[in-house]
Amino acid sequence: MESDDISEKKEDEIHVKKSSFNGLIIGLIAAVGVAAFFAGSYVSDLDSNQITQKDLSDAMAKLELKMLQNQLPSSQQKQPAKISADDDPVRGNDDAPITIIEFSDFQCPFCARFHIQTLPLLLENYIDAGKAKLVYRDFPIQGIHPNAIPAAAAAECADEQGKYWEYHDKLFENQNQWNQLETPDAVAVFGQYAKEIELNQEQFDVCLNTGKYIDEIRKDLDDGREYGVSGTPGFFIGNEELGFVELKGAQPFENFQKVLDLQLNALKK
Repeated sequence: MESDDISEKKEDEIHVKKSSFNGLIIGLIAAVGVAAFFAGSYVSDLDSNQITQKDLSDAMAKLELKMLQNQLPSSQQKQPAKISADDDPVRGNDDAPITIIEFSDFQCPFCARFHIQTLPLLLENYIDAGKAKLVYRDFPIQGIHPNAIPAAAAAECADEQGKYWEYHDKLFENQNQWNQLETPDAVAVFGQYAKEIELNQEQFDVCLNTGKYIDEIRKDLDDGREYGVSGTPGFFIGNEELGFVELKGAQPFENFQKVLDLQLNALKK
């Protein structure tokens, strides 16, 4: 999938070809059976009542989820539950069983593509249904997106007045309006957006002009780097019980659906 990264190169997000993946799943199941045989626990007179298609499907689903988790950087495979949502804005029910932690850049075109094309489907099928929640964390790549930090700061200032997601959506939906502007001109546009969503203009202007939330943005950026994020958008999906699966780039809805369904089914076991 496509993403913006620090080196300005697109990342290859195809981790495992489908045919190879299916073959590996079958191989793993076979290996488990062989190991059980030599351990003396293999039952030779199996019949259809002992192993059902559902049993096989459940086993494959668990293996697939484990393989997806193993795509995390090696440091995070050891402690996947340490990926933090911090205290960043949450979209959806706080008690949702699965968390989607997004590291994103308001000036990144691939991030805008995700929010325009994929997020509405996630909202409809998972977030609004209470199955998952989205946490937005800032990862502005200032070297190629000079307006990214001011945009992130403006969104934080809107959050201060309880309208983070309205402002967030405004930035992405109108990205073409401000992304090529000189930064002072972009900041003026950000002030106009504040007016359009009826923020207290004076409070917003003071907040933005004083850089009130720069340290918060830097904290997100530092955490993202620690977790191995090198481009935007980047996602970690899961919870402390299951661990997290990493998705990189502007992935299609179907890739999110696959991970979320595997994790939600695992929680039912």
